[in-house]
Amino acid sequence: MLKTRTLLCTAVGMLAAATLATNAFSMEREGGAVRLLTTVPIPGTGANTTGGNMYVFDISFVDQATQTYYLADRSNAVVDVVDARSNKLISQINAKPAFKGFTGNNGTSGPNGVVAAFPWLFVTDANSRVVTINLRTGNTVSDVSTGGAPGLRADELAYDPNDGLLLVVNNADTPPFATLINVNQVSGALTVAKRITFDTMHTGVNATNGAEQPVWEPVTGKFYLSIPQVGPNLKDGAVVRISTAGTVEVQYPIQFCQPAGLTVGPNVDLLAGCNTVFDTAGNAWDPTKNVTAAPIQVILDARTGAIDKMVPGVGVGDEVWFNKGDGNYYTASSTSPLRPTEVIAATPLTAQGAAILGVIDARDKTVKQLVPTFNVPAVTTGPLLHAASTAHSVAANAENNHVFVPVGANNAFPNCLTGCIAVYGTGARMDERAER
Repeated sequence: MLKTRTLLCTAVGMLAAATLATNAFSMEREGGAVRLLTTVPIPGTGANTTGGNMYVFDISFVDQATQTYYLADRSNAVVDVVDARSNKLISQINAKPAFKGFTGNNGTSGPNGVVAAFPWLFVTDANSRVVTINLRTGNTVSDVSTGGAPGLRADELAYDPNDGLLLVVNNADTPPFATLINVNQVSGALTVAKRITFDTMHTGVNATNGAEQPVWEPVTGKFYLSIPQVGPNLKDGAVVRISTAGTVEVQYPIQFCQPAGLTVGPNVDLLAGCNTVFDTAGNAWDPTKNVTAAPIQVILDARTGAIDKMVPGVGVGDEVWFNKGDGNYYTASSTSPLRPTEVIAATPLTAQGAAILGVIDARDKTVKQLVPTFNVPAVTTGPLLHAASTAHSVAANAENNHVFVPVGANNAFPNCLTGCIAVYGTGARMDERAER
């Protein structure tokens, strides 16, 4: 406990230093500053359930082999497909039967998670559904259930290409669980193999606040999974290591974080993206209280669980991504303390304005830059009703170092009136290229 508290206090001091060193939330280093390059407009579909525009989406993924970006677009009940070289929308893929779309509750909506291994696209959906889509034809070739409670979704997933194995998480069930699914790499057919339940009786993992992002790490040959909270205390979370046989081998404790996003970095490291901002006293940060926020991200050794670095200064969110092309981690920190908030009855709500794309150097494990993204509040009255939208999803193309952050419909970002994918990088903006 003393060691963890010391790390927290150290993180706070470093947060102050990092904040003072930034200029308009950015710090330019070698290679230039990351900035908005262009946006990819996303049109509404006939199945849209959020006022005709894109507001609700979940996980995104770039298939590095084909340089193609995929987004689980719940508003439009499709997977949006973007050429990650030209930044152009290619198609909007649906499944058969159709994806659930947004129901008003994320736990019963879909699509949710996406992973591509050409020619297969694996997508999760509500009613515990996992599908394979043939990217050559757009056809759904397999459809299985992970067997969760009626109506609840299968959420995030990871793919082991060596063994043809998916790990799919049901986060909304109580207790949460994961499912190993065998993939026929020739036909795309899915076969449910084993359920892994995150409770004391089955695995010794007392997950009391869901389960989040899984990843497969190729050096260890293991799956890893973020568990936001273990036991009764908000501060206690973990990353668990899972064998390809479905055995939970070890828990790596992480405090003052509530791990959510997870990505594989260099040197067999993992970056755990936190989804709760704690304060300098070790409690959940409250914007109405006179206690300073201490947001962190955590880098740990996948082999031992040793914490390499608590990286201060970047707000919290959902998905995180390591881009081997530029050696940076990227965090979709939609709930950064720097974002605008409305405080009503001491409860912080999402207000319209900047969220944060965090840029962390994986070599020295420090914050390089904080880049504005965008949150949109819900509209609950009048003719244009829609859900809130937060910039919580991120993926990158290692070939050109373009970073993709979906943004809900707004009139602040260019070409984003129906929703868009904001594309960030260190190159010239599209309008500057046109002038040349």
